Amino acid sequence: MSPCAPEKKVVIIGAGVGGLSSGIALKRRLGFENYVIYEKASAIGGCWRANTYPGCASDAPIHWYSLSTDLNPLWAKSHATQPEILEYWKGLALKHDMYSKITFNTKVVSVEWDATEQKYNIAVQDIQSGSLTCTKAEIVISATGNLEVPHFPSDIRGMDTYKGTLLHPALWGDGIDLRGKRVGVVGSASSAAQLVPSISEDPSVEVVNFIRTPSWFVSRPHTPYTSMQKWIFANVPCAMRLHRNLLMISVGALDHGELKDYIKRNAPSEYHEKLIPAYPPGCKRSVADSGYLSSFHRKNVTLNFDGISEIYEDGIITKTGEKVSLDVIVFATGFIADRFPLHVKGMHDQTIQSYYQSQQGPTAYRGTMIPGFPNLYVLAGPNTVVSHASTLFAEEVQIDYCLQLIKPVIDGHVSSYEVTSQASDDYNQGLQDKLTRSVFMQCVSWFRTDGTGKVFSPFPGTATRPICDQDYRRDTEFEISVLISASLVQQGSQVPSIRMFSCNTRV
Repeated sequence: MSPCAPEKKVVIIGAGVGGLSSGIALKRRLGFENYVIYEKASAIGGCWRANTYPGCASDAPIHWYSLSTDLNPLWAKSHATQPEILEYWKGLALKHDMYSKITFNTKVVSVEWDATEQKYNIAVQDIQSGSLTCTKAEIVISATGNLEVPHFPSDIRGMDTYKGTLLHPALWGDGIDLRGKRVGVVGSASSAAQLVPSISEDPSVEVVNFIRTPSWFVSRPHTPYTSMQKWIFANVPCAMRLHRNLLMISVGALDHGELKDYIKRNAPSEYHEKLIPAYPPGCKRSVADSGYLSSFHRKNVTLNFDGISEIYEDGIITKTGEKVSLDVIVFATGFIADRFPLHVKGMHDQTIQSYYQSQQGPTAYRGTMIPGFPNLYVLAGPNTVVSHASTLFAEEVQIDYCLQLIKPVIDGHVSSYEVTSQASDDYNQGLQDKLTRSVFMQCVSWFRTDGTGKVFSPFPGTATRPICDQDYRRDTEFEISVLISASLVQQGSQVPSIRMFSCNTRV
């Protein structure tokens, strides 16, 4: 890039795990610091800031759910709690001087591509004042994640009539006191499995857990690390990274018989018949169990399998007509994952959401790039999830790929990269050929558009395959543009030097 040319700019949306990791990588790997992170909240952390419900913790082993360039030898247990994880990321933000790059209390309202300028026009709103401002950037990284918008069941009537406290794990807030309360927890997936054993430790809290569809469970005891283990991690070269790699390769297949036996060993016998799912393991996301099933033995925990008809002013009416009075109702019902949370307009006035609709659900090339949206990168995008693997690890692999395309742009050699529709279609056809023959098609789940449509969330492979995917194509086609004296020149489509998922990501 000419020393007189204006410096390129990168906008990162979201100061959660993906956004912070992107900023750290831009500085560490490319020496690039002209980026800004827009965060609608008043603090960093993303889902680890928002989810403060009792018992919130990592499902993945924490030494794997750590930034590969900033491992931590002092984790207390094998699966860290929300406060410990949040402190880790606050520490990284300080270490890498990121607070000066983050604009808090600022919501990204729209992102629109200007093909003439080869830049995105980005409108942002100050949450507190409501004022709108605009900025421009050559590159945008969407790091909002897929756990952004809480889901409340649309088929349950009467929520607005309830006079008690209505909660969602992602909207917990401060000062929630459940002592002496009767609490209804709706759901039996990840957040419910952490919440129920935690709040029921207090015998004054009576818990009624409403379970419509049972889950399969895998054991995830939160095993403490000893002082000796922590010392070894901190002082013996490669010991901590070896431990991390062993955790990574230990993610294995689910055995139907073993999972049945696990439920029978841990849950009360009177619940066995209703707790064992009718669908095969892996069809829905299996739930990490660190005390959920065993908490059903407590006298203050009751399970209800009757189904919910509606909410009334004092609680829940089941489909059998029973009225269950409750002081608090917690909808542990997950998130809306098949809708893109931002207004982003690319080439030909198409939005990401309209593109998703044209594809019958979320679709992206390698889960990262979308045809028609030059220089836009989506972290934790479609078909990047591997059950109980580290989502952070997957995002690091994505970031490594993004940097290979970002560097020529910020160096001034290229104005934009846009994946072609053909390359994206070919890649996604390969995915769907595998997914439509997979276990994911055998039940209703959030892995699928609207619960029953296209499988858009999971990756049909092992957790370690994306590290060095042998299916990458050296001749993958991109539309490459160069802006010279305000004239846009199409340069061609062959990018032989770009590897789709390279081996640069440290494991």
